[in-house]
Amino acid sequence: MRVKPSRNLARACLAALTLFVAPPVAFSQGDKKQATPAQSGSPKAAPKEDERAAEVVRRAVEALGGGAYLGVKTVVSRGHFTPFKDGVATLPTAFTDYLVLPDRERTEFRGAGVKSVQTNTGDTGWVADLQAKKILDLRPEQVQDFHTSIRTSIDNLLRGWWREGGAGLSYVGRREAGLARRNEVVRLTYPDGFEAEFEFDAKEGLPSKVKYRKANAEGEQVEEEDRFAQIVPIGAVRVPFVVDHYTAGVQPSRVNYDEVEFNRPVPDSLFAKPADVKSVKFTQ
Repeated sequence: MRVKPSRNLARACLAALTLFVAPPVAFSQGDKKQATPAQSGSPKAAPKEDERAAEVVRRAVEALGGGAYLGVKTVVSRGHFTPFKDGVATLPTAFTDYLVLPDRERTEFRGAGVKSVQTNTGDTGWVADLQAKKILDLRPEQVQDFHTSIRTSIDNLLRGWWREGGAGLSYVGRREAGLARRNEVVRLTYPDGFEAEFEFDAKEGLPSKVKYRKANAEGEQVEEEDRFAQIVPIGAVRVPFVVDHYTAGVQPSRVNYDEVEFNRPVPDSLFAKPADVKSVKFTQ
């Protein structure tokens, strides 16, 4: 799971599905075929990589399962997406998410007045609203949202996709993370100025949160944050089953995973755009 669903439902659910699983959670840093459109390009110079930051990344990979973590290629997840209003949880929506690393994802939503499917395949994709009986290609801003969710994913950091985009990796330091707790913080900085900070528990090396700034509907840059909790083992891989999202310090959503499967076959047909909305089929 990417632990970061693509942001089609309240612009947050898919982004959470994409964070740790990128092989559900990470993957071979040397495989250039896995570079994403959001990170593609031909950097003029080799990305800068601080050795202390690189050690934090190596420790995180081991904490999440090492080779098993790096060996995940597909992730199938199920769970619930819950919007928050004025600090209070509202009705959850069930989702099923199919992720094929690095940049193909399909998320199905059912419940709480929602019945839809969104598919992202690199720079393209489509969304089907079965209640409104509409199927449309993704708008440029929706595609960009998906790319941002990849840039800010743990997968991107631990698998080294950021190198393809010419980003630099630096060590920020330690931050308070509660009573007698500290987080190690590293930062990715892209040539276009985009930055994302990743925090890892200083004792265990597990992911704690991701912070970055993003333009809101009014064009203002606001802080976005994903916090990870209930990190549990699934076989040899450890996965956060709760992802809380915050915008400007206010929580708009939570993703709870109920089930996660690694390396299950995911057919290409799931990503193909149907001829019409009547042809859209739910898999679950």
